[in-house]
Amino acid sequence: MMSLLRWLGRRPLWLLHAIGAWMGRLAWWISPTYRRRMRLNAARAGVDEATLRASVPEAGRMIAELPRLWLRPVPQPVADPVRWVGDEFLAGLLGQAHGLVLLTPHLGSFEVAAQAYAERFGAQWPMTALYRPARQAFFRRLEETARARPGLATAPANLAGVRQLLRTLKAGHTVGMLPDQVPPAGMGVWAPFFGHRAYTMTLAAKLARQSGAAMAVLWCERLPQGAGYVVHAQPLFDPPCPDADEVAAATAINHSMEAVIRQCPTQYLWGYFRYKGPRAEGPA
Repeated sequence: MMSLLRWLGRRPLWLLHAIGAWMGRLAWWISPTYRRRMRLNAARAGVDEATLRASVPEAGRMIAELPRLWLRPVPQPVADPVRWVGDEFLAGLLGQAHGLVLLTPHLGSFEVAAQAYAERFGAQWPMTALYRPARQAFFRRLEETARARPGLATAPANLAGVRQLLRTLKAGHTVGMLPDQVPPAGMGVWAPFFGHRAYTMTLAAKLARQSGAAMAVLWCERLPQGAGYVVHAQPLFDPPCPDADEVAAATAINHSMEAVIRQCPTQYLWGYFRYKGPRAEGPA
């Protein structure tokens, strides 16, 4: 398996994206469950069939580009061109030195977003990204080693990881997380997402409130034909009020993620099981 991944990691991005597009279409045609979930999630968001079909190969491209991102030597920067939009806005927030919570939906290449941030800002303001460890031991080990980069650390979604995130913010550094990821039971509330109830994490708003950190959106758009990426940094469309309760804060964050997804709906992972119930785990 590792030999294949290393071979793929040395291929050019245009070829990986071509392979990934084929993989995405194959998954669409062979899995009625996947196809049905994508259609249902897209319909809830008011996404038409043409946009949904365009998102099918993009999901495969996201998977196929991972070996190139994860398996290059640690000191090497992202191998493909990365252009920034909103980097001055982001630098202004970081300069306030109160910590920053960056929210990234399952949109585009969220792995590139974190690595590009680390390359641009990580020397002065390191990022710690929250992640859910894979269930398979092989992929769990790969995640733990491949995602760690200079200026970029990871924290598992458990009590120790939450404490690590809070320490990061209190030191004036940055935390990154996927707020549209379904959290374990006890770590979220039911809040509307595209008008339908979805179990939504409360951690992002809690961390910002407890640490005094600012909040913003960071997401990465994948360019066609392997031309690279555009990283977007922007304010939340609907920032939660400081005194908002958990449901109101989660609703505001969901609303902000909806606004970002509408900017590039063909690159959102509509096949993600967003409306499932939480796993039965103890709260952090």
